[in-house]
Amino acid sequence: MKGFICGVCGYVAIDGKSPEKCPVCGAPKSAFKEKDDAINTPKDTQNMTELEKKHTPKIEVVKKCGLIPEGCTDVHVRIGEILHPSLEEHFIGRIDFYIDKQFIARAILKPVKTNPAACVHLKVNSGQLSVVEFCNLHGNWMKEVSL
Repeated sequence: MKGFICGVCGYVAIDGKSPEKCPVCGAPKSAFKEKDDAINTPKDTQNMTELEKKHTPKIEVVKKCGLIPEGCTDVHVRIGEILHPSLEEHFIGRIDFYIDKQFIARAILKPVKTNPAACVHLKVNSGQLSVVEFCNLHGNWMKEVSL
């Protein structure tokens, strides 16, 4: 999938436009490069390869939050139906969250001591949620769900 990638922090603009400045690191528009293969997705979600099963985000939307009970929707993400490794040589470095193609949050993960997973607490309960993860060996992978 085509996207614009920030050369400073790796953020991927998934709305088809290069932003005036990066919403993650503040880099200028000139830091972005368009790539035809910026994001990977499974070719057939009903018959995924082992590589796709390890890299496609698995998303669970929980409409009732245990931490913030009033008006909060939890989104739990783990990377992979087959859990992605978290090793020095092969790891998930970040998980980015978007609502309706607009960036809202980033989880930064260090290998070995963290699992390839993250959670966000949303104030919204509708829209299209996109999750993009970055694997140091296999690039960016995305999954989308409706809230």
